[in-house]
Amino acid sequence: MRTTELDYQEGTQALRGFVATPDADGSRPVVLVFHAWRGHDEFVREEARKLAELGFIGFAVDMYGAGKLGTTNEECSALMTPFMQDRALLKRRLDAAFAAARSIPGADPTRLGAMGFCFGGLCVLDAARHGIAGLRGVAAFHALFTPLPSAPSGPITAKVLALHGYDDPMATPEHLLAFAAEMGARGADWEVCAYGGTVHAFTNPEANNAAFGTVYQRRADLRARARARDFWRECFG
Repeated sequence: MRTTELDYQEGTQALRGFVATPDADGSRPVVLVFHAWRGHDEFVREEARKLAELGFIGFAVDMYGAGKLGTTNEECSALMTPFMQDRALLKRRLDAAFAAARSIPGADPTRLGAMGFCFGGLCVLDAARHGIAGLRGVAAFHALFTPLPSAPSGPITAKVLALHGYDDPMATPEHLLAFAAEMGARGADWEVCAYGGTVHAFTNPEANNAAFGTVYQRRADLRARARARDFWRECFG
């Protein structure tokens, strides 16, 4: 595969993503990878490489700004909170990321997907909520389900897959039910895979803080990734 940095902007904010492209030529779907609250790190870059191995273009996006990376829970929260409080800002960063994805050589702008983890899961759900052009499907891993303050009323056209730890303290069963009602009200083609005995950040091997509610769960991780692979084939043919 070929890998490269991709510099792009939202307003005056410089952003730096990472692209992994299969060696074979031809137009291909692009799957954008949205990072967790820590920021653009090696985890999402590796996810982009895995997508390239499946035959897609993987694009690990940057929501915070080039080089912005939290190292403590407090720093991560400070980076994420402005986007949780201002979903219009989050939408502008989404638009910038998808515009950058369409500019990648070999990208098929009519076949886009998005996957994200934690905060990144919220980002991809918002992309579906807003009806981003060309978006075929989103896969949200241990996402935050927080709805938009004023959601669009039209139907959600992208397929929606939520891969969820049922015991996640940051997205409780009550949040899950509200999310299901939202998806139903907007006519989405949606699916939730909920894993028992599983909390937040179950895909991250470095997550080991039970008191905080973030613990890696290998069984759920493997099941979720297998479902996501099938999901992309369904979305793109």
